[in-house]
Amino acid sequence: MLQIWSNRRQTNCNGTSHRDFLKVGALGMGGLMLPDLLRFRAAAKAEGKPTKNTSVVWLWLGGGPTQVETFDPKMSAPVEFRSTVDAVKTCVPGVEFGGVFPKMAQCADKMAIVRSFAHTNSGHGGGTHWVMTGYNFPPADNGQAQVKPGLGSILARYRGANNSATGLPTYVRMSGILGDGPAWLGAAYAPFDVGGNARTNMNMKVTLENLADRRALLDGFDRIDRDLDRSGVMSGLDSFDQQAFDLIMSRARETFDLNKEDPRTRDRYGFMPAFDPKASNRCGAPAWSQRMLLARRLVEAGVRLVTVDLRWWDTHVKGFESLKLGFLPRFDQAYSALIDDLEQRGLLESTMVVAWGEFGRTPRVNNDAGRDHYPNVFSAALAGGPVQGGRVVGESDAKGAFPKTNPKTPQDVLATLYEHLGIDTQQQYLNATGRPITVLPEGKAIEELF
Repeated sequence: MLQIWSNRRQTNCNGTSHRDFLKVGALGMGGLMLPDLLRFRAAAKAEGKPTKNTSVVWLWLGGGPTQVETFDPKMSAPVEFRSTVDAVKTCVPGVEFGGVFPKMAQCADKMAIVRSFAHTNSGHGGGTHWVMTGYNFPPADNGQAQVKPGLGSILARYRGANNSATGLPTYVRMSGILGDGPAWLGAAYAPFDVGGNARTNMNMKVTLENLADRRALLDGFDRIDRDLDRSGVMSGLDSFDQQAFDLIMSRARETFDLNKEDPRTRDRYGFMPAFDPKASNRCGAPAWSQRMLLARRLVEAGVRLVTVDLRWWDTHVKGFESLKLGFLPRFDQAYSALIDDLEQRGLLESTMVVAWGEFGRTPRVNNDAGRDHYPNVFSAALAGGPVQGGRVVGESDAKGAFPKTNPKTPQDVLATLYEHLGIDTQQQYLNATGRPITVLPEGKAIEELF
């Protein structure tokens, strides 16, 4: 199998760490192998069964982005509550964004902002688990592992772990996020899986950081080709095994090679030097532009869910300095480029893009020139798919402390994503003890977006 690991251990503000990984490998015990899936899909196509080719790009603003400096600036509130980076008028009359989002302001007619999200968990772990799975799990704040499957693993279980047209995985993640794994669904539905009889001949490891050096990844694929040619293993595979191997090898090369992109497209996303965690002390933005461009390439190649880790928005101390100089302008450029790029390629109608984090920030600026954890109200941005742009759903109160109208929950966003992907949120899967668990315990798609 192919495994892409990160050697970096990421640590959040309460000391919890984890190792990121992106894995392409065997589907595991009881899972469909890619050749089996290709046979199954071929038979389904012959019978005229419909398939839904919709995708989601999930931009994870880990750490808890401030709603006030992003999508709910509150410029009429007292000074200690309003946006510290001012506000900018968008192309939608009467709608303002934070003042460091000028490019996003110009594509607001393609975006919908929900300003009335709320839940009750102010911990990074518990809040993340809630938003990623739809289930509140407070022990996650103390480092306990995920106990419910994330959306991507449910999708892989529902659609199959690989795209039958390209051989690429149904579900890819860029850096691990608590709650984005399969839990008791099993390794068959973990991110970025590919299988088949040839999988034992595809064993290589490349650090995630080296994805910035695409040549190392491509060289690895070239070595696999040469090794297989010499061994003669390809001659022993049946037609579906051969198809599976050819699809994943050829398409993966193209998809991961950002050098294939027009330099002008790369510039639109705002390519910047590789992230140096030691130099930045977590305050700079990682290579967000590369990750967001790669997300577009992945959905274009047939991947159906890409989670893109864009952390770390935990701005307790002097938060506005790092936001104004680092996070906000980089996100502004890369996000607006992603939306325009998807639209120009005819992908925006089938690809829903959601940007949010585990909670928001306190409405009042604290004594350290930052904002603290705050789940009582926060915002999210959605675009693409059936989402109608130029809309604002719900509102917070005058000081941005609580939802004032039309409150929404994390489950409502998840229900919206599941509906776009064609998955019934009331279907059930058996957990490790044989108990049926509903995909979502509650929540419904946000009709005001459509």
